[in-house]
Amino acid sequence: MPAIAIRPALSEDAAAVAACVCGAYVRHILRIGRQPGPMLQDYAQVLRDDTVYVAVAAGEVVGVLVLATTDEGFCLDNIAVRPDHAGQGLGRRLLALAEDEARRAGRLSIYLYTHALLTENQALYRHNGYVEYARRVVNGFPRVFMRKALD
Repeated sequence: MPAIAIRPALSEDAAAVAACVCGAYVRHILRIGRQPGPMLQDYAQVLRDDTVYVAVAAGEVVGVLVLATTDEGFCLDNIAVRPDHAGQGLGRRLLALAEDEARRAGRLSIYLYTHALLTENQALYRHNGYVEYARRVVNGFPRVFMRKALD
């Protein structure tokens, strides 16, 4: 596998970001009965509104991290890794980057959400120190909200 570099996304990355996200989330369609929320976003707009990083291998976007600030705090809005690059630690690298960015922003915690049916995601986040604090339906999706205190 080629080396993977992580850099801030550029506006011209929008199509590649969307393709990476769709590739990462397509496997969940059957389980949740529709396209997951991240597959429905306009990534040109996301790149304008939020902080986005891309992981690039051999000139291709293979991972995406979207960070946002909301009324609830510093949000890890999306983390996606192309299936052909899964299991190599890229997700952990992106998660660590999100937490580092929250610390750099002076935040004491970071939060995220995942679909209620994606129990393996919830387990992964719990393993990484995230604690569930709410369950809500947002845009028709049942979501589990999790937060991690940062040291």
